[in-house]
Amino acid sequence: MSKLLLLGDEAIAQAFIDAGGSAINSYPGTPSTQITEYVMKSKQAKEQGVVANWCANEKTALEASIGVAYSGKRAMTCMKHVGLNVCGDPFMNASIIGTKGVIIVVADDPSMFSSQDEQDSRYYGHWAMIPMLEPSNQQEAYDMVFAGYDLSEQLGTPVLMRIPTRLAHSRAGVERKPVRAQNPLSSPSDPKS
Repeated sequence: MSKLLLLGDEAIAQAFIDAGGSAINSYPGTPSTQITEYVMKSKQAKEQGVVANWCANEKTALEASIGVAYSGKRAMTCMKHVGLNVCGDPFMNASIIGTKGVIIVVADDPSMFSSQDEQDSRYYGHWAMIPMLEPSNQQEAYDMVFAGYDLSEQLGTPVLMRIPTRLAHSRAGVERKPVRAQNPLSSPSDPKS
């Protein structure tokens, strides 16, 4: 596949598109804003029918992504660290009831480059008892989106991906993987679901 020079945020966005993502629902906040912006501007995403939305807040963004996942599709929600506090209810509910096909990207801001406080979102992953991925460079960020969807679909749980500001806003070369097809629409096998 091709190699691109991407910000960490852009690597995650391109991986979302390439991994067969169907909908990204987010609330803007640096250092995560460029993920959704990249998908919104992507010609490839438009051709694949990917939906990209800004939502009223992080809670409604995650709820929208959970709804997409219930239909069998892959979804992503992006926010800055303090946004994870806002969507705490659907975050914990999704981890308890089992929601597959969802990656929640949280951009922490160590040293508060563009935020009012610091927060370590890794504690949320531990608290919710869900897989948490933490890439150390742009290539890992790209690759971990694919791995995150595989984990989410195998385990039936959302996956939390944490990135810091320096990864989100620095550039490096990223080798792309073959594009995956989007999952088909499906209904739960349990009629009560």
